[in-house]
Amino acid sequence: MDLLNDVINARCSDPFKCLGLKPNDKGELTLTVWRPDASKVEVIAIDSDELIGTMTQSDTAGVFTLAWPKNTTEHHYRLTIHYANESYTIVDPYQFSFATFSDPEHHRAALYKKEGALLRSAQVSESLSILGTRFAVYAPAARSVSVVGDFNNWDGRLHPMSSNGDGVWRLFIPDVVAGARYKYEIRASNGDVLPHRTDPFAQTIEQFPSFASVVCDHNYRWQDSAWTSRNVEDVYERPMSIYEVHLGSWRKHHDGKPLSYLELIEQLVPYVTDMGYTHVELLPVMEFPFDGSWGYQPIGLFAPTSRYGTAEEFKRLVDALHEANIGVIMDWVPAHFPTDSHGLANFDGSKQYEYPDPKKGWHTEWNSLIYDFGKEHVVDYLISNANYWLEEFHIDGLRVDAVASMLYLDYSREEGEWVPNVDGGNHNYEAIDFLRKLNETIYLNHPRCFTVAEESTAFPGVSKPTYMNGLGFGFKWNMGWMNDSLNYISKDPIYRQYHQGNLTFSMVYAFDEQFILPISHDEVVHGKGSMIAKMPGDAWQKFANLRAFTSYMYFHPGKKLNFMGNELAQGQEWSHERSLDWHLLDVDFHLGQQRVTKSLNHLYRNEPALHLDHSPSGFEWISHDDSTNSTLAFVRRAKESAEHLIVLVNFTPTPHSDYKIGTPQTGRYELVFNSDENQYTGSGYPIHSSYTTNSEASHGREQSIKVQLPPLSVIALKWFDK
Repeated sequence: MDLLNDVINARCSDPFKCLGLKPNDKGELTLTVWRPDASKVEVIAIDSDELIGTMTQSDTAGVFTLAWPKNTTEHHYRLTIHYANESYTIVDPYQFSFATFSDPEHHRAALYKKEGALLRSAQVSESLSILGTRFAVYAPAARSVSVVGDFNNWDGRLHPMSSNGDGVWRLFIPDVVAGARYKYEIRASNGDVLPHRTDPFAQTIEQFPSFASVVCDHNYRWQDSAWTSRNVEDVYERPMSIYEVHLGSWRKHHDGKPLSYLELIEQLVPYVTDMGYTHVELLPVMEFPFDGSWGYQPIGLFAPTSRYGTAEEFKRLVDALHEANIGVIMDWVPAHFPTDSHGLANFDGSKQYEYPDPKKGWHTEWNSLIYDFGKEHVVDYLISNANYWLEEFHIDGLRVDAVASMLYLDYSREEGEWVPNVDGGNHNYEAIDFLRKLNETIYLNHPRCFTVAEESTAFPGVSKPTYMNGLGFGFKWNMGWMNDSLNYISKDPIYRQYHQGNLTFSMVYAFDEQFILPISHDEVVHGKGSMIAKMPGDAWQKFANLRAFTSYMYFHPGKKLNFMGNELAQGQEWSHERSLDWHLLDVDFHLGQQRVTKSLNHLYRNEPALHLDHSPSGFEWISHDDSTNSTLAFVRRAKESAEHLIVLVNFTPTPHSDYKIGTPQTGRYELVFNSDENQYTGSGYPIHSSYTTNSEASHGREQSIKVQLPPLSVIALKWFDK
């Protein structure tokens, strides 16, 4: 009776020991049911309407018992429960023990197949199986855990879960199927009932105010087999031009509502395809409670946000992008999580997901909690989540947010506000170990996929393999290039001659990591202004500067990333609350910026000389020290081929009619790109379409050409041997 009292008082860790069908001391079976507020309970055969018996209510209200008839060989049953004004029939969950369902072999990448709300069938006879949901949640410090939902009127007394000592609470509830709303009611070790928790593994979560988890049936039929079965490619030698997108503000309806996943298929996919991008990168789509976080404060790592549609509809969007040969990268946030009461914070009344010490577990910059990377379950949770998106949603790459904040214990902290590691230093060894395990798991299980680190420090080997003592990322954002180049381009051209090093310094370290050049959302928010607003000069010069800067980025070694709106020369600083200003394309200057971006994307995709982004053999300076004229000249080379481009950059409004440069080869150089063309609203400065080398030496080379260099422009010349 002690166990039953524990169930009644919501403090039982194993309700199966007293509920359901159990033998007594004499070997006779007795059925015990806990149904508070019920007036009568009838027991019915599982596969017919045959009444097995009417239960007797004990002295304890809500506890019903029945001596199992000795002539009844069937041990599965249903319950018809009568209340004052209604009755309904259920299949009692306490006739299905742990052994009914075998867990998959434990592997950190597959933890999501073991925990959460999983649709299962319980076989009760040769001809009958019962469909339901098996719930499992990790809460080792809890006194008790119950499943609450629409199916039990959110009454935590009705479905207490059971734990076998491994910290995971489990319960199979028959007839709870896809679409059912639920949460967990957790009683802490001190007896306090905590606010209802969203399932950490929920695959759909409702919006405010409920934030309810929803049982899902991911039975989607993918159409992207041509994409997923393609040969494993060397991504470092393939073009990668990334369009970074915030789905909620890329385009909105007239009433301010964002496009749905299905509407994005109709509008975003053809746009990205036409513009020539190779990939889209989505700001976090994992469920998050506050719109203003843009997804970077997620609660619901396994759930695509329901703001724009269902999980299946999000899969359809990924499918459509793949059918258009567009890769999909997702921003992923393992560095921190918010404190909302329905989330992971103090999950079971103890610090199960966050570091207990605020000097290690609290992000002062973002007012959020830091995952405890020293806990095995946390590491498994995060790695399983990364694998989930690649496996179940066919995502091609994960851009890991805020890596620097994970690597350093003193990140954004003053002296005395952080705890040194065991060696007295500021590196977070646990986070470093986690990142290595993460990357090893991803590249082992998904060789076509890749990871990207947003990392802004000089931490060594971010994109080096772990066997070389690196972190194992595929790519790293080149924040140094971004800061230096934006600092340069924002200056009036008359002063640029004194800052030539801002342009050339990036080539000192360009091949130390596998870099992506990012002009991301972070550069057009929080008072930084839009890209066009950063440009100096009158209207024409602003747009010429932006075209030249964009072109310089595409010819510089490194993969490319541009935030949405940059291709429009968006005038306003980006806000998640409003759409991009698509009407600006009615203005020639803005249309010209879109056209030059499109041309650069297609040129980048089609020219092998621009694909060797991560090897010194793909780049060669011709002239980097003409600071007086603020010009650059360099070569981009194809792999194992004489094929090459000469790129000339003029960052002043002064044109040059006969600008002499040495060339790597004799022959003919044809103009393949000019950012100053009339179609881009350039000046149309006259320039030849072809140049033949002469025998005059220049820049340490035996031959040279004299070219016309338009104002505030970038031109590219392709070599032909005849």
